[in-house]
Amino acid sequence: MVQSSSESRKNIDIDARFEHAKAVMKEAGKVAMDYYRRVDELVVETKTNPLDVVSIADKNVEAIIRDRIADAFPEDGFLGEEMGITRGDNDCLWVIDPIDGTACFVNKMPTWCISVALMIGKEAVIGLVYEPNGNELFAAMTGEGTTVNGDPVKANPVNNVNAGVMGIGMSHRVGSDALIPFMTDLIDREGMFIRNGSCALMMSYAAAGRLIGYFEPHINSWDCMAGIVLMKEAGGWCSDFLDQPDSLESGAPILVAGPNVAAQLSKMTGVK
Repeated sequence: MVQSSSESRKNIDIDARFEHAKAVMKEAGKVAMDYYRRVDELVVETKTNPLDVVSIADKNVEAIIRDRIADAFPEDGFLGEEMGITRGDNDCLWVIDPIDGTACFVNKMPTWCISVALMIGKEAVIGLVYEPNGNELFAAMTGEGTTVNGDPVKANPVNNVNAGVMGIGMSHRVGSDALIPFMTDLIDREGMFIRNGSCALMMSYAAAGRLIGYFEPHINSWDCMAGIVLMKEAGGWCSDFLDQPDSLESGAPILVAGPNVAAQLSKMTGVK
């Protein structure tokens, strides 16, 4: 019998995991920054296309996060971009992107981050995104709100898409027709957009009210799971990413938005 989310959480210390994971993020960030400062020395491999890359930094940072969390909570499972999925002995699953924005990282641009989320059953309950260049830790736990370096933040309250900046993302997993109609519509409405190369970081900016939202036609769970928790706890709106078939391991569309532009952006993107 499948347990409900509340039943799954009964014997799991979420607070302890939250505090431990925040410390792990800072440790992993120091290691990632050391690699970033000597990026010319790194071995970089290409995945599916020349801009889809992975470096030794990605692999080692993920290993550090897994090892440190497993030391404290050996029964938990992991899903990471570089090392795949390892089921644990309970309903906890840590979803990890060791460096979101690797193409930026290896090209010496600062718009990259570390993203870690905790799922219990089918519910994401912890979201952490650390941006080492700016030393900003975006953190959220279910029912506790969202903070940046400990200070509470809220999603942007504007009520029209032309009143702020929209984040967008794109990958070669889908064609250009999945994004261009939305961009055309947004421009025609006198809206502005930005793409900085990191889904997790732009979702964090949306949770902090810096962007009015973020849209990507197809994204992997390790890129967006932490951002979903951050946005919900900041009072924003998120599409039903986990309700899509196989989204945890195969990805799905993502849309997050400030509460007063959510309906408008959902209609414009077609994402519910």
